[in-house]
Amino acid sequence: MSAHTPNSSSLACTMWLTTFLAGATFALAADESPIRQQSNSIGVDVVVVAHADDWQAFMGDAIVERIKSGRRPVFIYMTAGDHGREAAYWRQRELGAMQSTRIALGITDSPVRCDSVSVRQHRIAHCKLGVSDSYFLRLPDGNRNGRGFARNRFESLRKLRTSRVSSVTAVDSSTRYPDWQDLNATVSMLVRMVADSAGSSVMLHTTDPSIRINPHDHYDHRMAGKLIESLLRSNGWRGRYYVGYALAMRAPNRTTLQRQEKTEVFSAYDREMKLINPAWSAYRERPGFYAECMERTYSRSVTGVSPASRKMIQ
Repeated sequence: MSAHTPNSSSLACTMWLTTFLAGATFALAADESPIRQQSNSIGVDVVVVAHADDWQAFMGDAIVERIKSGRRPVFIYMTAGDHGREAAYWRQRELGAMQSTRIALGITDSPVRCDSVSVRQHRIAHCKLGVSDSYFLRLPDGNRNGRGFARNRFESLRKLRTSRVSSVTAVDSSTRYPDWQDLNATVSMLVRMVADSAGSSVMLHTTDPSIRINPHDHYDHRMAGKLIESLLRSNGWRGRYYVGYALAMRAPNRTTLQRQEKTEVFSAYDREMKLINPAWSAYRERPGFYAECMERTYSRSVTGVSPASRKMIQ
């Protein structure tokens, strides 16, 4: 994450988010109804991110609003986000992701049902909650610079894509991907399974792979974006790219409601992490940065059919 000097706006947001994470609650505006899970979805949004808290921090309000409109969410988490730590850490991150999904759907009593699926002979962990599906590939966290961690033999998505490692193995040893093409084909088949069940109304969401638009980002974020970039080109799907760490360099652009939506899904994840170890709180590590994320979401629409039609939006 790039260093920056907080202004009065970011300091105010830091105080607001600190209060929220401490347990404050907010009433919905008079014309706002609670988020509801959709029983008759009009389409599917596939969210492909590197880590369990990425979509909440970088696109949380956008995904919540898509769900409100009736879209069914499918989440694909590329890495375990283990940061070279023990299994208890990344397993708790998965639980945190499911808590965020619960808040986004607006459901409190539906159970989470988990199993695994086989895609191109790879076992992938899968959890079902309401109308949502979450898939956890559990590949090694590559560290911000893409060099990886000793615990995972310094394997990473970046190294796999550039053929600097011969393969990557899931942190739970459930499967091994011999090359980037195999990983690409596996995720492509997984998304295609979703797309086939939803007809043509599919939108992919991921972190922006462009260094120019999204500089200084985590290499795992960039690799998730590069993978989806190739899927959009080869399948003609529609997508949306979101700014990651570079959000802190942009101006605040969220409404009060959007900031609340984003904070609710992020804080659900963060609270789950603190149940096991307060030191695992993402917010605690960088409160100023995450407070600024709650005030900002920047994205651009993309299509696999006509690159000339790409347009920056807010």
